[in-house]
Amino acid sequence: MQKKKKNQLLKLIIIALLSTISLVLFFINFPLPFLPTPYLKVDFSDVPALIASLIFSPLAGVLVVGFKNLLYLAVSGSGEPIGVLSNFVAGVMIVLPVSLIYHRVKGLKGLITGLAAGTVIMAVGMSVLNYYFILPAYGWFMGWEMSEQVKWVTVIGGVLPFNFIKGIIIAILFIPLFNRMQSWIQQQRTRFI
Repeated sequence: MQKKKKNQLLKLIIIALLSTISLVLFFINFPLPFLPTPYLKVDFSDVPALIASLIFSPLAGVLVVGFKNLLYLAVSGSGEPIGVLSNFVAGVMIVLPVSLIYHRVKGLKGLITGLAAGTVIMAVGMSVLNYYFILPAYGWFMGWEMSEQVKWVTVIGGVLPFNFIKGIIIAILFIPLFNRMQSWIQQQRTRFI
């Protein structure tokens, strides 16, 4: 019983540390200059969430994404919750498929399959959400008139390619990192599960 409590505490500490690292990585971002949406910025804050989801569970990855966004709201003092909520949803859309597939198909094959699925789900899912909910919410929040044509151009010309490119960049970064960390991830998994 004592060992189980100790492991639970250690698990929470690791999730908190990964959330903090995720927040730091969230501030290191850059726009894609060839897209008409400069407010969309690539960051690597989903990498710690992916690590948590591979070690522990899909829920651990979602917690890291959630805590990162809550920490960002607290640290930045941003009164604009739409972007933070969008970032949370996008993070969940990539972390969950990667984790669910990896836990069924272990190793590099499962990771690559999960990253491909997560990239497609994030790109298509965020496009649909932007068209129907996020862009209209921004329009309402900022007092802008948003025509169907503007939404369509923004989604097809900005949101969709941005999320595909972001998913590919995360995959290109995460696959070599995973190759180096695979045995450590497996050791931690064995320790906590």
